[in-house]
Amino acid sequence: MRAETAYAELHCLSNFSFLRGASHPEELVARAAELDYTALAITDECSLAGVVRAHQEAKRQKLKLIIGTAIRLADGPHLLLLARNRRGYVQLCRLVTRGRRRADKGCYELYRADVEQGLEDCLALLLPCWGEAVPAGWFREYFAGRGWLALGLLRDGRDEIRLQQARQLSKTHDLPLVAVGHVLMHRRGRRVLRDLLTAIRHGCTVEELGWRALANGERHLRALNDLAALYPPALLEQTQAIAGQCDFSLDELAYEYPDDVTPPDMSAQDYLRCLVEEGMQRRWPEGCPEKVREQIGHELSLIAELNYAAYFLTVWDLVAFARRRGILCQGRGSAANSAVCYCLGITEVDPARMNLLFERFISRERGEPPDIDVDFEHERREEVIQYIYGKYGRERAALAATVICYRPRSALRDVGKALGLSAGQLEQLARAASGWRSRREVQGEWLREQGFDPDSALIRRLLYLVNEIQGFPRHLSQHVGGFVISRGGLEELVPVENAAMPERSIIQWDKDDLEALGLLKVDVLALGMLSAIRRALDLLDMDLQDIPAEDARVYEMICRADTVGVFQIESRAQMSMLPRLRPRCFYDLVVEVAIVRPGPIQGDMVHPYLRRRQGLEPVDYPSEEVRDVLARTLGVPIFQEQVIKLTQVAAGFTPGEADQIRRSMAAWRRRGGMEVWERKLKAGMKARGYSDEFAERIFRQIQGFGDYGFPESHAASFALLVYVSAWIKCHHPAVFACALLNSQPMGFYAPAQLVRDAREHGVEVRPVDVQYSRWDCHLEDGALRLGLRLVKGLSRAGAERLLAGRGQGLFSTVQQLAARTGIKSPDLKALAAADALASLEADRHRAGWAVAGVETGPPLLQAAAFAEERPDLPVPDEASQVLADYAHLGLSLRRHPLALLRPELGRLRFLPAGEVGRRKPGLMVRTAGLVLTRQRPGKGNAVFITLEDETGILNLIVWRHLAERQRQVLLGAKLLGVWAEIQRAEGVQHLIVRRLYDYSYLLGDLRLDSRDFH
Repeated sequence: MRAETAYAELHCLSNFSFLRGASHPEELVARAAELDYTALAITDECSLAGVVRAHQEAKRQKLKLIIGTAIRLADGPHLLLLARNRRGYVQLCRLVTRGRRRADKGCYELYRADVEQGLEDCLALLLPCWGEAVPAGWFREYFAGRGWLALGLLRDGRDEIRLQQARQLSKTHDLPLVAVGHVLMHRRGRRVLRDLLTAIRHGCTVEELGWRALANGERHLRALNDLAALYPPALLEQTQAIAGQCDFSLDELAYEYPDDVTPPDMSAQDYLRCLVEEGMQRRWPEGCPEKVREQIGHELSLIAELNYAAYFLTVWDLVAFARRRGILCQGRGSAANSAVCYCLGITEVDPARMNLLFERFISRERGEPPDIDVDFEHERREEVIQYIYGKYGRERAALAATVICYRPRSALRDVGKALGLSAGQLEQLARAASGWRSRREVQGEWLREQGFDPDSALIRRLLYLVNEIQGFPRHLSQHVGGFVISRGGLEELVPVENAAMPERSIIQWDKDDLEALGLLKVDVLALGMLSAIRRALDLLDMDLQDIPAEDARVYEMICRADTVGVFQIESRAQMSMLPRLRPRCFYDLVVEVAIVRPGPIQGDMVHPYLRRRQGLEPVDYPSEEVRDVLARTLGVPIFQEQVIKLTQVAAGFTPGEADQIRRSMAAWRRRGGMEVWERKLKAGMKARGYSDEFAERIFRQIQGFGDYGFPESHAASFALLVYVSAWIKCHHPAVFACALLNSQPMGFYAPAQLVRDAREHGVEVRPVDVQYSRWDCHLEDGALRLGLRLVKGLSRAGAERLLAGRGQGLFSTVQQLAARTGIKSPDLKALAAADALASLEADRHRAGWAVAGVETGPPLLQAAAFAEERPDLPVPDEASQVLADYAHLGLSLRRHPLALLRPELGRLRFLPAGEVGRRKPGLMVRTAGLVLTRQRPGKGNAVFITLEDETGILNLIVWRHLAERQRQVLLGAKLLGVWAEIQRAEGVQHLIVRRLYDYSYLLGDLRLDSRDFH
């Protein structure tokens, strides 16, 4: 390599040019730094989606990053545009936004007129399509003094011709020439993957690519000596001239919070203070506790110092709107650490009852905006979203993006199709990665299970490409509710494009990008339980504050794990913990919500806490400072805030350092990086007199939080909803079931299990009936009447016609119903199939016959009755009725399906669940049930399965080795039989499975859906 050679790559597509680039932005930046490039431009096609990732890596590598984009004009050439400064960046963002907003999602549309003005602070490179007419004259006219003719030499046999043509164009139009690499990958080895991506993009096989495949592997970041041997020196020198003019960094972005809420005669801080003082009066009418008042003063001072008042007002305005509309909402996450948020009504965690850690929410040292998550009723969140768009417009408000990446199933499908596998083979491939394998490297043995030979050349190639493409971005989708709102035009910060949903727009950055650049995001989230609670409170004519606190009957019910449908504590893991932890007060619920999480489990915090709670292990503290932090959780750190506080009091960390270790917790399993903190933590503890054993235990627990641990504030927010939902279930089971059914889909259980649980709690459940049912389920003389919403295939419009017609009186015949309501034939057939015509016809068969005979004659004859002889139809037996119930309602009020199969199951020596519960622990038993749920939490050492039969519920544990060996049975069986050992302790029973059996054939056509791996 010649010592004087210097090069900046100016044309480089990352894999955020979806299915075009074959390397991550970080890989490209790291490789450019390794090759001693002076700069690298990331120029994805009409996109800036990958630039934040490149920016972060460039700062780590100390490499100059140039922000740019490549565009293909609909009526002109292919251009490369580079931001020269902050103004040029804004011009790029506006151009990309214009192109994207003009077209459907995933596309863009730009014309010469779009680039002829408004790009004064951008540099431009013309990318000629050699062999076609090159509009160099037009380009020279509009980009004089800031335009270059780009030349890429790719060793494909045409380099000499290109160089001659380029020199001629350059001379004719007085355009300087510059070298570019047309880079698609960071290393040559990605060529095979790039061809695969091209095949996926074009919907063909790799063999069918033809000229669309790369001619060779030259479109990678090449070594300087290679470039020096290939390009004339003047062309390389021009890359330095261009890079020298580009002097913009994303660090320059200055984000301003919207301030549409503050009255014109007040500052945002003064208005915030007024609202907080009003909230203090409302929350504590007899006087705010002095400790809380001091906390509020501290928070307001920090908010003023960091200029966050407008942000708090923005969120307060959304919550106030929801309250005016009667929409239940509640803030959660780290925001629940804020007494100011409590006073504003954003959160409901009383700071007088909790040990808040405001620095978990806002930190002076961290220097980034707070992140407030607010849950709204899931069926009414759209009203809040439309309020945001109405108030700020789509110019100032958009949803954050979510980057959809390849995972095993999607990778197997797309790669398999590109390699020419048949549709049937693609289905087999997808099954190989179902269930708990959805986020792992694909193994050859998985494919062997499906009949493929992992040693064949084709399957070896497939495996390599599938694992290479995993994690590659596939497209942008919209975040579940993260809104970015700006004071000025949002397109001055980041490009905005259309979402798949009408009247929705998204920015091109995801939540991690926003956090990296310090941009405001307000999470407007949907929570089904809030919808259910609001419906229940409406039925009870109560408000949330009317729910009595600390009801002993509620805690007794929770200790029995009688919590089907109760928020957060309805999963089998939570229900197994409840009889052991035995919550007796609100703070116990906070612990319960947080302790059944991978973080505390992996950090070995669960068993020590339970042993101490049960008096089986002494509670000790190595110092009074540690006691202050851990006393409420018996010396065991369960919450993130405790871990953060421990690092401060025991190891001498500053609040900012403590927060940095929290961030490292979340990332260390993916990227490592805890080693520095381990040394600092242990050294700090040793210097303060703590033992090596204590320091090691605390560090292991911190590592456990890398597997997801709850903040105490978040757990407290959820615990409020746990208690409210449990109180409703305990005292008003019919109301509870009604509210849950009307809020579906939500929660852990299907309507069939919710109805069964209600009946077990003494609730009379009445069937769907055209004479009495409304659209929603409702209460009828204390009983629960199922609603028309449960009837599969019944349209909402058809139901409304039915209800309108019934307003004139009850129906006497199916023919009268049809004539009076004008209901369509498909809706009538759906009602008949669901047995909703039982009050008009004796059974389904007769109802079906009556519906088939409905004729819509002229108006004059619609009231006429026609006598018609009915055939002698057979009465359906119980089994066929149950099958039809599940097929058309998803549940049955008749006998449980397994009650009908009990004689056959008895012959197979399968015990019912109730009998298993009477057998001694340690015994081996054969039992079977319908699969309700499958879960594989934490590290995946076991799969947990819940079975149901007519006598009760069974919880199974299937260890990893058996789950892998009998995977097809485990995932495919609807009626699962097991040979298992009974384990029972502290009121909790599990079956440790030794063998699995699939008896689904006994169910015939019974339609059942389990909830798997949620």
